[in-house]
Amino acid sequence: MEYDNYNEVEIRRDRKRKAQLRRKKRQRALRIKLIIMTVAAILIAVVIINVTSGLRKTSKQKAAFASDIIAETYAENETQTQQPTEPPLIYSQMAADYKDLSSDTHIASPYAALLDVNNHKIIAGKLADSKIYPASMTKVMTLIVVSENIDKMPQTYTFGFEMLNRLYMEEASVAGFLEGETVDVEDLMYGLVLPSGADAAEALAIMVAGSNEEFAKLMNEKCQELGLKYTHFTNPTGLYDDEQYTTPSEMAMIMEYAMKDETRAKVLGTYQYKTKATAQHPEGIQLTSTMYSRIYGNEAPGVLVTGGKTGYTNEAGSCLVSYSVTNKGNAYVFCTGGATYRWAPVYDEIYVYKNIIPESAKDLETETTKMSPNN
Repeated sequence: MEYDNYNEVEIRRDRKRKAQLRRKKRQRALRIKLIIMTVAAILIAVVIINVTSGLRKTSKQKAAFASDIIAETYAENETQTQQPTEPPLIYSQMAADYKDLSSDTHIASPYAALLDVNNHKIIAGKLADSKIYPASMTKVMTLIVVSENIDKMPQTYTFGFEMLNRLYMEEASVAGFLEGETVDVEDLMYGLVLPSGADAAEALAIMVAGSNEEFAKLMNEKCQELGLKYTHFTNPTGLYDDEQYTTPSEMAMIMEYAMKDETRAKVLGTYQYKTKATAQHPEGIQLTSTMYSRIYGNEAPGVLVTGGKTGYTNEAGSCLVSYSVTNKGNAYVFCTGGATYRWAPVYDEIYVYKNIIPESAKDLETETTKMSPNN
């Protein structure tokens, strides 16, 4: 009996201990939960404070930045208002007193345009707005695109067999660079213009755009930028393509734009240039201008031809575009196309600069008057 009472007491004590343990566990769990909730609340509060502070700071920064932009825009607009910039090219219109040279037997070329640069007028010509094939006059636009991308392109090019062999088969004019020869941009630009090198033209096109086709896209984008309406290119060399065309008037405008840049004007106005020595050409290559090999440039009194580019293909005939300045400070561009013999464009150029531009015409008239027996 006493034993049973003892067991009962132990059972009660055991139950009590277990109950106490359970309470302690619950209390411990509750304390941990409270601690976790407290820490979480603190962290959330810190995050909220930082975000709010960051938003205020960002808002202030944005406001300051916006103020700076507004101020800069205002200043820029004010500057532009005070100093208007001239468009890259003013599209030249036909002059009210345009002189039709179609009946002038002194001009052999069937197409011609004389541009008065100072007044942006086509003052004389023969079928000045007719479609012509530009042949190697194309290389003036090639030079423009190269010069405006010169900082983005490699500075040397190494010639391979495939391109040179293809140009040989096409009977294209070349500067004379050889397989394996590495040439820098400057030599390529002179090789492009002076001897009218298709090898230099394609090398430059690849350096700028990766291929002739991609380079032609840049040429046409430049045409759009200049506002040209009747000019389109498919290659940088001027080799015949039915989709490569211009007009005498617009080719004259392209030349006008080309001569605005000092580097381009220097290349287009050079008579001879020697390339740098290479393993293939230890003495360099002597390059000679196809235009200045036929004229001095001062044949017309008071007029100096300061740049130009010839061209020829069977389809285009002989052609020429040249830029001249007078001793009175005026500038003119004369372009011809379609001539049947090589020297015709040069003779046409000399005649027009001597007799058709206003300064020369007036000077001739004065000289004629002085020489008259009645005076």
